[in-house]
Amino acid sequence: MSDFTVADLRRACEELWPVGTAESWDRVGLVSGAGDAPLRRVLLAVDAVEATVAEALEWGADALFTHHPLLLRGIHTLAEDTAKGALLAQLIRGGCALYAAHTNADQPEGGVSAVIAERLGLHGAEALVPGDGPRPGEVFGIGRIGSLAEPESLRAFAERIAAILPVTVGGVRVAGDPGRRVSRVALLGGAGDSLLDHPAVRGADVYLCSDLRHHPAQESLELSAAAGGPALIDVAHWASESLWLDGAAQLLGERLPGVEFRVSRLRTDPWTFSVGASDGLSG
Repeated sequence: MSDFTVADLRRACEELWPVGTAESWDRVGLVSGAGDAPLRRVLLAVDAVEATVAEALEWGADALFTHHPLLLRGIHTLAEDTAKGALLAQLIRGGCALYAAHTNADQPEGGVSAVIAERLGLHGAEALVPGDGPRPGEVFGIGRIGSLAEPESLRAFAERIAAILPVTVGGVRVAGDPGRRVSRVALLGGAGDSLLDHPAVRGADVYLCSDLRHHPAQESLELSAAAGGPALIDVAHWASESLWLDGAAQLLGERLPGVEFRVSRLRTDPWTFSVGASDGLSG
């Protein structure tokens, strides 16, 4: 039995992922719930959606900890005939608080991009965009860039990515010569086409991220053909941001002994099937 409360969860999260390090547009921290409510079970998930809310309530969780903020964009009603209103009503009625750590969890060691870099075995990984407020000796900032222990083909690298990520309908999409040797890797967990023009990305052999749009990707590849630049690897947004949750649960458990932390294994990637997919189409 735990003597901790939701306020203790909030404090532990603030120690690990300070709200002040989130991007200015972000909406992180405690979304709903009473600070003095008892805390015995916490479910961690990428998204607060019907499935993860139901899982949290069925398990008897006192809090649902998510990466994506439910209220990131402004809303003007919590009416239960709206999707977000219905979810919040279920959580409140079920006595389950909601907490989000988003861009403040992207930047530190053990965060979203750092975990991907670690799983891929990158050496000398640094932040793509260094952030403010790192702890002494900590690599801190958006994304990571580092080198593989040995160069390998783009196809082999993409296959390793597929092996470490949970399976999704979209899989791992690659733009580049499968036989190209890659060594220098830039990556960003989540949406990443805003950094396609970043000098560090342009200087890498391959750039891994999610949600690459048609025109920015096309323009990047055209520039690479003319002046050199990275191959592109696009993976499911949910998949790229799911890997860090196990580490987050462990860190929270160390600070709140006696509280049970569980990572949801539900796939909240929105895509459910595909047709007509093919490997190596051209023309």
